[in-house]
Amino acid sequence: MSSRPIDRERGESPASVDANERLTALTGALLFVLLAGLGVTILGIRALLPEHLLIGFLIIPPLALKIASTGYRFVRYYTGNPSYREAGPPAPLMRLVAPLVVLSTVVVFATGLELWFFGLRFGSVWIEAHKLSFIAWLPLTGIHVLGHLNRTGQVAAAELSSSRLAGAMTRRSLVVGALVAGIVLAAASLTYASPFIFFGDG
Repeated sequence: MSSRPIDRERGESPASVDANERLTALTGALLFVLLAGLGVTILGIRALLPEHLLIGFLIIPPLALKIASTGYRFVRYYTGNPSYREAGPPAPLMRLVAPLVVLSTVVVFATGLELWFFGLRFGSVWIEAHKLSFIAWLPLTGIHVLGHLNRTGQVAAAELSSSRLAGAMTRRSLVVGALVAGIVLAAASLTYASPFIFFGDG
C-alpha cells in the first residue's frame, strides 16, 4: 500500500497522478503502433482501402481510452486538484497542440465514418473534409508524438517491467480490453457493405 498522503478533500493521492500517466503512456504506445500501421495503408490507399478501414475501426476504442485518460488529467488539473496541480501541466507547446490534436482526430474519424456509412450519398465534400482534416492532423500529431515520445517510452517501459505497482493489472486490463474491443469492432464492420467506392478501381 502506498504511504503517500491522500488528498482528503478530493479523495486522491499523488499516486493517482502516476497511475494516470502510466495508463496514458501504455495507451499512447499502443496507438503509436496502430497509427503506424494505418500510415502504411495510406501509402497505397487504392489497394489497401479494406485494411485502412479495418485498422481505423481497430484504433477507435484505444483512441477513446487515450482521450479519456488525458481528459481526466486535464479536468483534475483545471479544477484545482492539489496532486495534479503539483505534478504540473505539459510544456506550453504541448498544451497548445493538445486540443488541436483532439479536435482534428475527431474530425478525421468522424468524416471517415461518414464515408464508410454513406459513401458519396451526401456529396464528395466529405472526401475533401476527410483529406483536409488529415492534412491538419498529421503535423499536429507529429508534434504531439515527438514532444511526448521520450517520456512515454520511459513510463511505458517502467510500467511493463513492474508487476508490483498498485493498479498495474487494472491499467493493463484497460489497454488490452480497448484493443480487444477494437478487434471486435473491426470484425463487426465486415458485416456491413460500405457504399464507399471512391478509391476503387477506375
